[in-house]
Amino acid sequence: MGFADLLTDAGAATLNGWLTERSYIVGNSPSQADVAVYKALTSSPNEEKYPHAARWYKHIATYEGDFATLPGDATKPYSVYGPESGEATLNPAKAAEEEEDDDVDLFGSDDEEEDEEAARVREERLAEYRKKKEAKPKPAAKSIVTMDIKPWDDETDMAALEAAVRGIEKDGLVWGASQLVPLGFGIKKLQINMVVEDEKIGVSELQEEIEEFEDYVQSTDIAAMQKL
Repeated sequence: MGFADLLTDAGAATLNGWLTERSYIVGNSPSQADVAVYKALTSSPNEEKYPHAARWYKHIATYEGDFATLPGDATKPYSVYGPESGEATLNPAKAAEEEEDDDVDLFGSDDEEEDEEAARVREERLAEYRKKKEAKPKPAAKSIVTMDIKPWDDETDMAALEAAVRGIEKDGLVWGASQLVPLGFGIKKLQINMVVEDEKIGVSELQEEIEEFEDYVQSTDIAAMQKL
């Protein structure tokens, strides 16, 4: 079935529901699936009515200059993704886990007369079910950060500066799109986007690490920060 016309209220509501517990259309990182759905929209969904879809749209927009580098099949239309479009195939672990949950008979058969043994079995199953639910990993809290990195002067090698910054690799840090923004007198600052896992990456510590590139960097500032 997949997504219907995303420019209608029904289509936007379906997309919002799909992204309620997901960061991306498919999997755990941006792909051509996100690009296809993003391009099917003419603008960001209404943030008040469709907050999850609007959050996703703003995040994918940060990759707009790098769409061609994202993995996946760029020829597939947006309509092949979404509800009843193979979610179980795309996320077999989740599907198997949900199927296993469905197999748990919490209350037994209505036709059986409950006795002490039946009550004991039911309580054991309830305890096992609760334990399994509590053990499920919760999605990591993430933020989209836009950082301004200012050079010393107009003679600073901005390509080398950006290469040094992107050379910082950490678990929980994903670099996004960037641009050079004029400051005046021929000087340009590097404005770069990133996605960070809040529990793994301290933004202030990351700023300090970038400012250690003293040959290139004068200072850094956080231009914007938004929770995913």
